[in-house]
Amino acid sequence: MQPNSHSISHSRPRPLARPLACAIGLALALVSVTGCATDTATFEDVKPAEDLYADGLEILKGRKVLWLFPIVNYDAAIESFQAIIDNYPYSDYELRAQLKIADAYFEDERYEEALAYYQDFADLHPQHPSVPYTLLRAAQCHFNQIESVDRDQSATFEATDALEKLIRDHPYAKETREGEEMMLRLRTRLAQNMLHIGDFYLERTHWQSAAARYRRVIDEYPGLGLDARALYRLGVCLENMRREDEALRLYHVVVENYADSAAARRARSRIAQAE
Repeated sequence: MQPNSHSISHSRPRPLARPLACAIGLALALVSVTGCATDTATFEDVKPAEDLYADGLEILKGRKVLWLFPIVNYDAAIESFQAIIDNYPYSDYELRAQLKIADAYFEDERYEEALAYYQDFADLHPQHPSVPYTLLRAAQCHFNQIESVDRDQSATFEATDALEKLIRDHPYAKETREGEEMMLRLRTRLAQNMLHIGDFYLERTHWQSAAARYRRVIDEYPGLGLDARALYRLGVCLENMRREDEALRLYHVVVENYADSAAARRARSRIAQAE
């Protein structure tokens, strides 16, 4: 039996695709319009860059508690400066905001965060007049994390690296003089650390290892007030290594050049014993 053509016609689905597509398109259009309106409203709510910058500076002043000392909400200040970077990336205030964020971290003793901002600023804007300041501050970040003389001195070496770049690339900057003074303290710290390592080996009668450290103090860190001690202790090492003539010459150098030092008194005693 052949199927009835009329029954086939009545069984076809209703054409819902077009109305549904239109409805979806209309909904998406409404969402798009609404989203644009929301974005515009959000942007209009952002303060001008100069106002955000002024707000950040005001927050950094802090508020006094019981008239004693100011309490500073560094995170709030950083947020205000970050809003400038996010919303006004090409304004005159952007670079100023970056430096203020670095300074806020520094003042809050969050040195790793501050260091990242100072280093990025110097790397990305090498011709900016504030680069000497950022190099000095980077060195100070490392300096403030230096451990005692008997501990690892990685932070000391990193501070000297930043200062060497400052002194080499910006010899006439006002920050360079302060950097040179800090460099003297850092070199003294490194010399003291090397002397401490030498003493460690000396106490354990590892004469050759101790002698190598004392030689480094003399060769790499001269004129820092440690020469007499290093020379005398190097003489002690050489004497115990059966190199008495070399040791005796060093004792005489100490007596002749550092006559009033404790090392010179000990050297005279060694010379007397050898005669």
